[in-house]
Amino acid sequence: MARKAAVIGSGGQLGVELVHELHRRGYQTIGWERSQLDITDNRQVESVLTPWDPEIVFNAAAYNQVDVAESEPQAAFLVNALAVRNLALACRQLDARFVHFSTDYVFDGAARRPYTESDPTHPLGAYGVSKLAGELYAHAYLDAPLIVRTSGVFGPGGLRTARGNFVEVMLRLAGSGQAIRVVEDHVASPTYAPLLAARTLDLVERGQTGVFHIGGGTPISWFHYAQSIFAVAQPGHAVELHATSDREYRTAAHRPKFSALSTAKMESVGLDAMPPLDDALRLYFAAREKLLNSSRA
Repeated sequence: MARKAAVIGSGGQLGVELVHELHRRGYQTIGWERSQLDITDNRQVESVLTPWDPEIVFNAAAYNQVDVAESEPQAAFLVNALAVRNLALACRQLDARFVHFSTDYVFDGAARRPYTESDPTHPLGAYGVSKLAGELYAHAYLDAPLIVRTSGVFGPGGLRTARGNFVEVMLRLAGSGQAIRVVEDHVASPTYAPLLAARTLDLVERGQTGVFHIGGGTPISWFHYAQSIFAVAQPGHAVELHATSDREYRTAAHRPKFSALSTAKMESVGLDAMPPLDDALRLYFAAREKLLNSSRA
């Protein structure tokens, strides 16, 4: 019999790719979107997961409105922390493996180098605190969860989600003809969702537990990331793109200035390194074109 898996947050950029990768590898898979399952309701989580009785539960659901979380910390905590507790409890009762996705925002960026799994955490805002609390809940209720921290996820599913992703935001701004200003003093590891899903399944199938970082390739500033997007998507087309800093672009939440993630631990257990960002962007635009063509057909 095929192994049974459940994906929470199956309608998001990562959730869509997890479902696809699980099907590709022969898992019997079911997914729930936000509108179908309220993971902040413990009884609802139990009533939905128990009949399915999965061997593995993937939690790709998250409250990720970083700035709004500063004025709505309770909303962030409900989804990113207490809901993780609910899922961990259900997994404990079902003897299921639990795979939970966390973020580079559990770090403060002061190290100025890619973060390893053993580096101390120090979130700077409500969103990061809520995600770290979710990690702690998973560890508190389960002996061997797998927690995957990632950074700046972008995938073809962003075409169909309300908030999109950074790539789509840049394309939309370029299409409007306006000048684009992007911070150059913040560095991250933009991560292609299909590769994140595949590497996560690789960790699961190797029996790995604990915390792993799966981020994109070489650390890059958001400004240079935007440059790469236009170089790959619109070669030869001039876009008015300007570098700025967080002094000029104030936000409600403090963000880590350098939150790139080291993938050395992931690679040490036999997984391939993540490709350079330009290669991931080429994969993104190829997949994006297929989606657009299928919607036109």
